[in-house]
Amino acid sequence: MGVSTTSPEKGISRVTADFPPVNALPVQGWYDLADAVRAAGRDPATRCVVLTAAGRGFNAGVDIKEMQRDPGHDTLIGANRGCYEAFAAVYECEVPVVAAVHGHCLGGGIGLVGNADAIVASDDATFGLPELDRGALGAATHLARLVPQHLMRALYYTSRTATAAELHHHGSVWKVVPRGELQQAAMELAREIARKDGTLVRLAKAAINGIDPVDVRRSYRFEQGFTFEAGLSGVADRVRDTFGKEPQP
Repeated sequence: MGVSTTSPEKGISRVTADFPPVNALPVQGWYDLADAVRAAGRDPATRCVVLTAAGRGFNAGVDIKEMQRDPGHDTLIGANRGCYEAFAAVYECEVPVVAAVHGHCLGGGIGLVGNADAIVASDDATFGLPELDRGALGAATHLARLVPQHLMRALYYTSRTATAAELHHHGSVWKVVPRGELQQAAMELAREIARKDGTLVRLAKAAINGIDPVDVRRSYRFEQGFTFEAGLSGVADRVRDTFGKEPQP
């Protein structure tokens, strides 16, 4: 359980998150993920990183129950900073990052895949930001990298999800495959990238980031300010207290 790094083939590092039962990451988990991705990218032998997860789904965002156990704001601050670091680590990784997504990809998961260089998804993968249902805001920056602007807004306001097939239609998912073929498909793409010259592929990653029209770190940090406002005002706690409970008649 936790975050692990393996080297399945020459030039490829695989970073895997495993936080049962649904990969809702605790505060430390986000920092651990950030450290693992950055370390993999710094390794001169690595030319591509595959970001994946074990269990039922790719990522369910932050651990809401951990936040509910904290009577103060330390966990909220930690989760926001941890997510910020993990998302930035994927974006700033010195080599391309291929996200291999299965099952649910929610909340913080959108921040990870939205900052990845390429996404391969299983046909059961779903993507969304249920933030308004969980007393939080954020990662619209990253959802906007996956779907067109108006669809992003509709998904954000309703907390609905989009399927892997829909994202493939919009061009943000490279390939959709049966779940049993996900790792193979992700490795095929990573292998093709890893065949490139190591120095040149790092220059390419820096060049592409340099021409990005949106500063993803600044944009996401702006969003986080509203999450803090929701937390300090009490509205976040009010919404989170209904998390996991059936609505009353």
